[in-house]
Amino acid sequence: MKKERFYVCIDLKSFYASVECVERGLDPLTAKLVVADPERTDKTICLAVSPAMKELGVSSRCRVFEIPEGIEYTKAVPRMQLYMDYSARIYRIYLKYISSEDVHVYSIDEVFMDVTDYLSLYGMSAQELSRHIIRDVLKETGITATAGIGTNLYLAKIAMDILAKHAPDGIAFLDEEQYRKRLWRHRPLTDFWRIGSGTVRRLEQVGITTMKELAEADENLLYRLFGIDAELLMDHAWGRESATMQDIKSYRPKSNSVSSGQVLSEPYPFEKGKLIVKEMADLLTLELVERKAITDSITLYISYSGRTEHLRANGTITMPAATSSSRRIINYTMQLYERIAYRHEMLHRVVLTFNNITEEEFRQYDLFSSPEELEREHNIQKAVLEIKNRYGKNAVLKGMNLEEGAKTVERNRQIGGHKK
Repeated sequence: MKKERFYVCIDLKSFYASVECVERGLDPLTAKLVVADPERTDKTICLAVSPAMKELGVSSRCRVFEIPEGIEYTKAVPRMQLYMDYSARIYRIYLKYISSEDVHVYSIDEVFMDVTDYLSLYGMSAQELSRHIIRDVLKETGITATAGIGTNLYLAKIAMDILAKHAPDGIAFLDEEQYRKRLWRHRPLTDFWRIGSGTVRRLEQVGITTMKELAEADENLLYRLFGIDAELLMDHAWGRESATMQDIKSYRPKSNSVSSGQVLSEPYPFEKGKLIVKEMADLLTLELVERKAITDSITLYISYSGRTEHLRANGTITMPAATSSSRRIINYTMQLYERIAYRHEMLHRVVLTFNNITEEEFRQYDLFSSPEELEREHNIQKAVLEIKNRYGKNAVLKGMNLEEGAKTVERNRQIGGHKK
């Protein structure tokens, strides 16, 4: 008989806001605090709000101007390095109880654990072990955590997302039977993992508004609506999930990509936007060199502001040979930009992606390349990386980085688009 497994999903409650409260000596559960950069406009999206703000009806991802007048709160400037440090400290607490082989870091504030083989070792139930871990996190860091326990990874996530926040001890359990009993009629469907508003709209068009109705729906209808994705929807409707921790740890993607994106602090015209894209291409090529990787395909996405805020431009260009050469990649990126960008519109957001990432040992040269010249450039790039790693990202700059409208110097002082 197959051994029943127990998974735990732990989430750090309002993590960024809680860290800022702890740093200020405030109670993370009762203090009114918002994490947002005051140097940006009041249209900036809050990175996080404390639980007390949520109780007052403030959305966790609202814009600053949407916070109701009359609420007195503390505004904290985002400090991404601090949050990463706290996350690392908490991860080390997890490792006191569970081996890294049985822990999957889902995000900076959320992990999955397979605790099956640890229950007999500690002589505890999954609930008792979870309670012990989150109490340790609270004691050591001041951060409150909630935990979902399930007989598969999906149920652990759903128990945490929907039920744990309402449990007295912040811990909830689901098996398939409990899932169907407690959540088959739960609404809205967007509360369930991996079900977005677009999926909900398509389901509602055929009269499906609950997981019970989804589980009992005609399979052929679901395949027509969602293709192969219907299989995952149907499994999750019944509370089933075949993936295990071992599957996660052994997974290797067939293709890789690296990407960089930024929302511009002000609208950029066509020529000024060209500088931004050029800088992004240059920085991404250094990331390729650091990874000892090459690419042969570039994708560029642009969205626009003002009256054309729903206007989008995107496209892909393929190079004749995979490379990490900054000169060649910038050249092809500029060709792509010239081809797809609207010349009389103002840029708002830019995302640049290098596709088909492979190891540099598979590098090939085309008839128009000089291997010696490319090798010389590659060595320069490695030297630049070494200097940046030793003395800071702004230790070596190019002339374009000092032009009006350039963003590299500013972005090098950030993590994830926010101040360190």
